[in-house]
Amino acid sequence: MWRKIKYEFTLVIALATIAPFAVAQPQTVAEEDQPFDHFPEFSDYDLIADRMSCLQETIPLNFNNRVFGFVKYFAEKDRDYTRMVIDRATYYFPIFEYYLQKHGLPDEIKYLSIIESGLNPRAISRVGAVGLWQFMPYTGREYKLHQDWYIDERMDPYKATEAACIYLKRLYGMFNDWELAMAAYNTGPGNVRKAIRRSGYKKKFWEIYRYLPRETRSYVPQWAAIMYVMNYAEEHNFIEPQREYQMAYDTVMVDKFADLKIVASHLNLCEDDLTKLNPAIKHSALPDTKRSYAFRLPKDVKPYFTTHRDSILTAAKAGKSRIEYKARNSVGSTYGRDRIVYRVKSGDVLGTIAQRYKVRVSDLRNWNNIRGNIIRVGQRLNIWLYPDRKRKILAAANAKPKPTPIINLDGKKVYQVQPGDTLWDISRKFNGLTIEKIKKLNNLSGNKIKPGQKLIIG
Repeated sequence: MWRKIKYEFTLVIALATIAPFAVAQPQTVAEEDQPFDHFPEFSDYDLIADRMSCLQETIPLNFNNRVFGFVKYFAEKDRDYTRMVIDRATYYFPIFEYYLQKHGLPDEIKYLSIIESGLNPRAISRVGAVGLWQFMPYTGREYKLHQDWYIDERMDPYKATEAACIYLKRLYGMFNDWELAMAAYNTGPGNVRKAIRRSGYKKKFWEIYRYLPRETRSYVPQWAAIMYVMNYAEEHNFIEPQREYQMAYDTVMVDKFADLKIVASHLNLCEDDLTKLNPAIKHSALPDTKRSYAFRLPKDVKPYFTTHRDSILTAAKAGKSRIEYKARNSVGSTYGRDRIVYRVKSGDVLGTIAQRYKVRVSDLRNWNNIRGNIIRVGQRLNIWLYPDRKRKILAAANAKPKPTPIINLDGKKVYQVQPGDTLWDISRKFNGLTIEKIKKLNNLSGNKIKPGQKLIIG
């Protein structure tokens, strides 16, 4: 998705300037005598070009040195990664194919998820993009993917795939070109439009290539390359795969707390089987909520669950207090909290914002995908507060400002601390006053102050 760093495959950046490769010498070892992981040192450029022309369906498959470089990467350099996605494809491609057909989209788009996430439904990028299709939080919400501490539907293969189809269809409607639609999925439609303008209003991916962000210049060529390798896996000696297949399942609606480990025990299942069927459940537990959740079970155990439903769900409540404690206290948790948006002002730092709203700096970083301490004036920060704290904050913001209490003492300006004041609040009330200046004038070593305390402010 746009405005995020894609799921990383450790692709070597030197591929950006890759040159044509020499043609290999014929192999002298008989094919049947080749070891399992044998592969030709070099691939024939013209042969790959011919094979790719046979694959082309709806979306153009342009073959050039850039694509050739990524073919060599997937076929030769990172064979473990390629073997992994070949094995996973049998599990996820049927899901993709169903929704692509439902929405009238080209079947070739299914390979895009490999570039997005490596076919990992629980993939999380370092900026917070999640799932097979790497939705950012706000884009996920726009496409009706529910997210809370317990459930993140960006990790649901079915719902996220349908959302991705709807989004890609919308992007194609903007550009009337599938390569540009895929590029926009990566970098955002605004960046693609900008590249189109800078190119002199050219309308094809390779015509605006040099004007796109660096990451996006690799994105479409990687898609073409992995599509080739997946279709000609045997020719590159990807044999004896460990294919993954989805077990037959059925759904039951659950609206009560349930610890998956306990449910699995009562059904004589491995907990991993339930997690694999329900990757959107983030912490191995379903919440106590009015919103029923479609919980997937192996088809052969559903009759037993239906018969013993009440006793199983009653037993599954045993872990509730432990899970809820974790939900309240884990870094970045939004459990039981409401969101407010704060606009960063001049002089703000994460520490003072955290102190003012009584949250942790680590929470602020997690909620806003901030890696360090840098924030900028005008930036919007998501802050999640418990309802009581949120009401107090909003009430204080809407209240009429009270006169600032100042006492003149021996020619000095003195401020008397009011209930709820912090050094940050006081520094904001007077022009030119900073937290550091208050500390220096009053010989304060820390940030603790109390109501009634008198502070020199000038």
